[in-house]
Amino acid sequence: MNDLDLHKNDNGIWTLKLCRPSQLNALSDAMVQRLHQMLEDVHQSTACRVLILTGEGKGFCAGFDLSLADDAPGSENGETGAWMRRQENFAAIITRLKSLSQPVIAAVNGPANGAGFGLTLACDIRMASHSASFNAAFIKVGMSSCDIGVSYLLPRCVGTSHAFDIMLTGRMVSAAEAANIGLVSRLCEPVNLMSEANKLALQLAENDGFAVWMTKRGMWANLEASSMSAAIELENRTQILARSTGVLKVKALAFKNKTRQ
Repeated sequence: MNDLDLHKNDNGIWTLKLCRPSQLNALSDAMVQRLHQMLEDVHQSTACRVLILTGEGKGFCAGFDLSLADDAPGSENGETGAWMRRQENFAAIITRLKSLSQPVIAAVNGPANGAGFGLTLACDIRMASHSASFNAAFIKVGMSSCDIGVSYLLPRCVGTSHAFDIMLTGRMVSAAEAANIGLVSRLCEPVNLMSEANKLALQLAENDGFAVWMTKRGMWANLEASSMSAAIELENRTQILARSTGVLKVKALAFKNKTRQ
């Protein structure tokens, strides 16, 4: 029951840590279920402004715990159905992360393999220590690399050529390469990872919460937009909606008073 930790800071920066360091934070079925519950807590919270996702120990997340691959919960009532339910439960973590109103920062402290790679891609911002690495691991065990949203998210992050290279080989991508191809936006020394993630989170939290939410939601929505015109239409409506909060008026008045001084 201690394989996850949700730390709620008073400044609105919450940290969700995967805590199975002896298994490089590999995901069990029970762990995924609790992860759903914790993300729902974040979703419902008005106190959480930014969520940082990281791992304990030397790994970020080694993906699905392969020691559980012999069976799936509920297999006695049909093996294929049980595996499908497991697959859907794991994949739903990705859509849940994307749908949070709070921005999510992946602080990748070590290997992010398979489902762990998928978790990083579902976060809004990825930063990594020099000890981080990434791979689409399932192709190495006779499964498809098209798993829990990776085939959708990765090419939009790094382009199709890099995505095919990573997904078809299953090779490890170093932190340096990840930064070079745009998989992560920031690199830092391992000892500085969490302090740098918190600094970034505080920068995000300085902005109006509704504006941050609409920016995140608009970005994800426009990754699926059918055209630039459709994307701009959403932007236009979002701006008018954001104006109704009154924050712009307050900021404009403060700016006007400052310029008069």
